Amino acid sequence: MSAPTAEQAGRQVEEILDRLAATRDAEVCTAAEELVRVLMEFYGSALGRAVDLLQRPTAQPPGTPLEGLLGDELVASLLNLHGLHPEDLPARIARALDGIPHPVENAGFDPSTGVLRLSVTASTGCGCPSTQESVRQAAVDALACFAPEVTGVDMEAAAAEREPALLQIGSGPPHAVSGGRSSATAP
Repeated sequence: MSAPTAEQAGRQVEEILDRLAATRDAEVCTAAEELVRVLMEFYGSALGRAVDLLQRPTAQPPGTPLEGLLGDELVASLLNLHGLHPEDLPARIARALDGIPHPVENAGFDPSTGVLRLSVTASTGCGCPSTQESVRQAAVDALACFAPEVTGVDMEAAAAEREPALLQIGSGPPHAVSGGRSSATAP
């Protein structure tokens, strides 16, 4: 089946909206019109972004003109939505993870569950739960655009990560005597 022309698609949308209006359900009509408006804005924004990216050859990363489009979240999400993204899943996961401001490593993806395991590198920060969650959320947000097949992200602590040493601070040097001098410096 060939794709409809813009005129044919417009006519089909109008016919569907007219059928909904004939039901005299104002809430359904309003929701349908809002749905059409949101979709038109989404597609218009993505197409506008694609045209803008293609018109800026100096801003293009090395490679093909398509590279700039594949690296854009909005355009990439539209390509993924329609199964048109030319990169395979591992490449799209890598692209998403490269775009987050935290260094993480892909520790494995389970296609049966949709869960991606990420290993935090030692330079990610203090290892605090709040830091771990912000890293996880940044990955989730990036993956939603570039690799929507990833439906969950689990964080694994880095192997080199350990608790900081506890520094004991006392009131004076060991074996101190009265007067604040140690036995080694006492007369």
